[in-house]
Amino acid sequence: MSASTVLLWRHGRTTFNAETRFQGQLDVPLDLVGRAQAAAAAEHLAQLPIDAVVASDLSRAVDTARALTTLTGHELTQDPLLREVNAGDWQGLLGSEISAKWPDEHAAWRRGEDVRMGGGENRTELGSRVADAVERHADTTEGTLLIASHGAALKAGILRLVGLPVTAGNALAGFRNCHWAVLTRRTGGWALEEYNAGAAGAGVGAEG
Repeated sequence: MSASTVLLWRHGRTTFNAETRFQGQLDVPLDLVGRAQAAAAAEHLAQLPIDAVVASDLSRAVDTARALTTLTGHELTQDPLLREVNAGDWQGLLGSEISAKWPDEHAAWRRGEDVRMGGGENRTELGSRVADAVERHADTTEGTLLIASHGAALKAGILRLVGLPVTAGNALAGFRNCHWAVLTRRTGGWALEEYNAGAAGAGVGAEG
């Protein structure tokens, strides 16, 4: 048994997204816009042949996933390994605040280099953690697996799953709130079929 398709769905907007604050693993809930985005996306995704739903255990991902499972009746599995990047001391700060205190590290991160964010994880560690979790759940699902997670986590996981280096991250746009990517299983790995797909009512937000 193994999934042939994985749909990777970013959570709806939070107040930190609206303020462009670095969320990391802080448990920031969806705001009213985010809940509306999740409901709109869930109406669309509920029409797809989804066989299992797994979410990061942070509330913004859980509540986004529940907008779907409430419609479909799927059981929701939570996995802490699907959390957003641990961004250490950067968490909760604006980009301008990070740049002022850690100018070299922040500039390197913006260039796509594999720096350790605020003393927390780097992109290699993040990508490995998320990709391993996706693979583990895909190996126990037949058909289509939906993962609800976070912007930086999903991007890093996708790069790892399709065999690209983490330094290729700037070639992919940031994940929009409540948008998703689709991976299909190929011989020897995964192929990226869709990226930043969405439904009417979903919007744009900073990663996290």
